[in-house]
Amino acid sequence: MPKKTRKTTKTQNGMRAEYDFSGGVRGKHHRSRLLGYVIRIRKPDGTTEVREIDREGSVVLEPDVRKYFPNSKAVNRALRTLIEIIPSGRT
Repeated sequence: MPKKTRKTTKTQNGMRAEYDFSGGVRGKHHRSRLLGYVIRIRKPDGTTEVREIDREGSVVLEPDVRKYFPNSKAVNRALRTLIEIIPSGRT
């Protein structure tokens, strides 16, 4: 006999009605992520790979700037163009 499924109702924003984020804190881990973090990848053979992500040298773009530079390649290309027009000897 097939299992009966319960229909879930969604609110206007597409979230299920039973989800409650009223106690959530926006950006709770933002500052700590800027300092770096560790990723643990569990593989099917039972081993775990640990990767440390170092955020030194990373730059955070503001939302209005981000729409013009969707990835690192675009940012680096623009900065290299600016570097070429800066008079030599100036930093």
